[in-house]
Amino acid sequence: MDAAEFYLPDECWECIFNFLNDDDDDNHHRYLKSLSLVSKRFLSITNCLRFSLTIVWYPTRLFLGRFFQRYPNLTSLDLSCYYGDLNKLLFQISRFQLNLTSLNLSNRSTIPANGLQSFSQKISTLTSLKCSKMNSIKNTDLFLIANCFPLLEELDLSNPIRFNDNSNFEDEVEALSLTLFKLQKINLSSHTYMNDQLLFVLFKNCKLLREAIILNCHRITIKGIASAIRERPTLRSFELDRYAVVKLITPHFIDSLVSLTSLDLTSSNISNEFLSSIAMKGLPLTRLVLCNCTGYTYDGILCLLSKSKCLQHLDLQYTRFLNNEHLYDTYMVQLSSFLSNLISINLSHCGKLTKSTLFALAGNCPSLNDIKMEYTLIGKESAENLILS
Repeated sequence: MDAAEFYLPDECWECIFNFLNDDDDDNHHRYLKSLSLVSKRFLSITNCLRFSLTIVWYPTRLFLGRFFQRYPNLTSLDLSCYYGDLNKLLFQISRFQLNLTSLNLSNRSTIPANGLQSFSQKISTLTSLKCSKMNSIKNTDLFLIANCFPLLEELDLSNPIRFNDNSNFEDEVEALSLTLFKLQKINLSSHTYMNDQLLFVLFKNCKLLREAIILNCHRITIKGIASAIRERPTLRSFELDRYAVVKLITPHFIDSLVSLTSLDLTSSNISNEFLSSIAMKGLPLTRLVLCNCTGYTYDGILCLLSKSKCLQHLDLQYTRFLNNEHLYDTYMVQLSSFLSNLISINLSHCGKLTKSTLFALAGNCPSLNDIKMEYTLIGKESAENLILS
């Protein structure tokens, strides 16, 4: 047969390669590297399927040019592991015609102001900026980000080590919230200046905000959270501050959660009353995280899950009543009967759970494709029996 009969256009090969992709970026890159060795044609196709690049050494402008020419469809650039002169590198990158939408500058001493200004003047397509775990953040950095990237949809400034001045950041937060009119997701965890008033301003001004992560902010109260959430009906996911006393709930606070589809209460002290109140409101939850939470029992989670028919992702790591009571597997068997739409569940560090829980989940949750049960009794019983025999 003629070889032409077996020919496939590049678009078909791209569809095949994408179909085989397991959605894990690191594995995807290794997978594409293997395919690129098959032929020059496959090399060309896989280069077009590379959308992210991490730079860890100091490249010359000529070397950068070769990279950007080889990968013409790059949209994401990660500089979080680069420890050279970041201002200079950003200036060099800005001299190329790129359609970058995501930039990661985390793990730096300070935000590279000069470099970002040069970058923003040439590359106006950025929609996601991550500056997490910076050694220090100044109040002027918020003004800088707002002025440079007004089209941002995602902003992560989480977990800075310290702030360089004693400003309360009121003007800066207001300017940021008013300028970033497309903002949908923000992470200001460990910004210790954040209080009820600033949270309210942020939620009021960011009309499209859908996800907020503001953990470890001691000045934010339950009352403040409730007022802010009610101001932003578009909000779908909010990770509550673990220092807020969630057990002191009020009807005003519960009413504010009515539109949320994702709720993360990691390491919070909650109560059965709180979970029951959420259940009675009929929140359309698809994701619930109760990792390392205290204060509630089986009765509380049973009430909530029995009313949450749309739940797809559940995290119960370190759940106390699944570690200490003799009915642990029975509890999970009963809970699984309400989780018919579940896609993923994390029961790691629930040390008393056995294969009975695993079988119940497999039988009652037909859509389940991700089960995490590390540090449970699964596998240990068989090993112990083998040793004893």
